[in-house]
Amino acid sequence: MIARTLAGGALADLDRDDVAQNPVKISVHDLNMYYGNVRALHGITMDIKERAVTALIGPSGCGKSTFLRTLNRMNDTIPGARIEGIVTIDGVNIYAPDVNVAALRRMVGMVFQKQNPFPKSVFDNVAYGPRLHGITDRAFLEHRVEESLKKSALWDEVKDRLHTSAMQLSGGQQQRLCIARVLAVNPEIILMDEPASALDPLSTAKIEELIHQLRKHYTIVIVTHNMQQAARVSDYTAYFYMGSLVEFGETKGIFTNPEKKETEDYITGRFG
Repeated sequence: MIARTLAGGALADLDRDDVAQNPVKISVHDLNMYYGNVRALHGITMDIKERAVTALIGPSGCGKSTFLRTLNRMNDTIPGARIEGIVTIDGVNIYAPDVNVAALRRMVGMVFQKQNPFPKSVFDNVAYGPRLHGITDRAFLEHRVEESLKKSALWDEVKDRLHTSAMQLSGGQQQRLCIARVLAVNPEIILMDEPASALDPLSTAKIEELIHQLRKHYTIVIVTHNMQQAARVSDYTAYFYMGSLVEFGETKGIFTNPEKKETEDYITGRFG
């Protein structure tokens, strides 16, 4: 089972300017990813800081989402997918044979591009994960649902609609509900695969503000096609191209003074 370290949040009150002092949460070394004979990722090496937002940018098909899914072994579900290299969380190799993958995915939650609430009530959507892990106490579930909806900035909008269908919520509300569903199982890491790409500007702004709040307590890795969004929400940015990591560093540096010409060309719109 994945080790849980620094529980209780000694870092939670750090100013966001101090994230450089945060410890490494996820370490990736010489990661190669294959779909059958097709090599999708080429020797990716990077360290992802705890309780910070890391954005993955790059043109479509460059490996961003594939890389994201290696961090909670979602690629395991794809026939013929395999990896070479090492991915560790809190120093534990998540691809080791004895790792409990269900426990890993509880620790590393995922929010997808298209909001995907279950055809159940708002309450049952959020309570689904805890129930799946054996929690049946009604008072505990009610507390966890309320806590998760508050953390996802949705409680005030749905507290009087908990037992109505989640399918009646707006797109932006459904996406925040999906985030609440992830939070309900008490993860340490949240992966987001273009979580606002299908939303209107107002809903996108709410998701970005939510990310700003969540990063005080969670490690967040977000794939985004929107460079302005990456600049607004992230502490670190990684630029991918054709399955390779071209450049990785603090977001301010990547966007104002990139080291690689390829990165500058993409950031400035001369390429991609």
